[in-house]
Amino acid sequence: MDAPLSAAAGFLVLVVKDGEEAAATVRSVVAGTDDLIKDITIRANGAMFTCNVGISHHGWPRLTGKPLPKELRPFREIKGEKHTAVATPGDLLYHLRAASPDLIVEFEKILLEAFGDSVTAVDDVTGFRYFDGRDLLEFADGTANPDGAALPAATLVGDEDPVYAGGSYVVVQKYLHDLSAWRAQTTGTQEEIIGRTKFDNVEKPDATEGQKSHKTLCTIQDADGEHDILRDNMPFAHPGTGEYGTYFIGYSRHLWVTEKMLERMFLGDPPPLHDRILDYSRAVTGVTFFCPARAFLAALGD
Repeated sequence: MDAPLSAAAGFLVLVVKDGEEAAATVRSVVAGTDDLIKDITIRANGAMFTCNVGISHHGWPRLTGKPLPKELRPFREIKGEKHTAVATPGDLLYHLRAASPDLIVEFEKILLEAFGDSVTAVDDVTGFRYFDGRDLLEFADGTANPDGAALPAATLVGDEDPVYAGGSYVVVQKYLHDLSAWRAQTTGTQEEIIGRTKFDNVEKPDATEGQKSHKTLCTIQDADGEHDILRDNMPFAHPGTGEYGTYFIGYSRHLWVTEKMLERMFLGDPPPLHDRILDYSRAVTGVTFFCPARAFLAALGD
């Protein structure tokens, strides 16, 4: 896991079909993840390509036969007064980060050929780096990500769950933007909603009353201090159909941190003062996974 945003990223969510034959095929393919990555990187002439594999609460017992990671649970639908964080199906997540989209297409082609009819793809999005790392709302994204020594401390499970140390909890959501409505707002209004200036990404003071900014609602603090997650969000778009969005993906050492962030966004703090970014960005998927260490995945083929 690394923090710098890649030029392209793929998000592939799969449901494993019923039956032990399908599960056995999936275990074998997942166990060969390292070999599949090598197949791509050797041909990529040194271009960057990485892959993280996540397994959901629903898929974990069938695919691993192991006890659940301590915090792994299904994505919880969050129904606010105005907006809902929906929960959608998914057993496997492939998060691909690459120097160019062709590497993502090639990996997915080989992967899905190996899976055959044992899986069904329920979400498949290829994202791109937008100029200097902005989302399609034209604000810098992921600016609060941890870095340096703070990165593994915020994202990797440790001694609190030693069997799964080195893994990470992952939440994904696909958001669709109403760009016409967003662009109808003044820059000042947009900045108040996000909590940062648009041009130079300077934090604005936290609101003392009324609806809080997106930045404030996504800052999780308690008696132990501030809790970070790693966001590796990517814009995606299909201009011909008017589809513009952000694929949210958050890695965390403790799942509750991401869950609390989403509760604050959709329910409000205090309720019902929701995150106003949701008035322009609608969540259409929501799934939680655990990405175990690569050695754990390789052992699934034994």
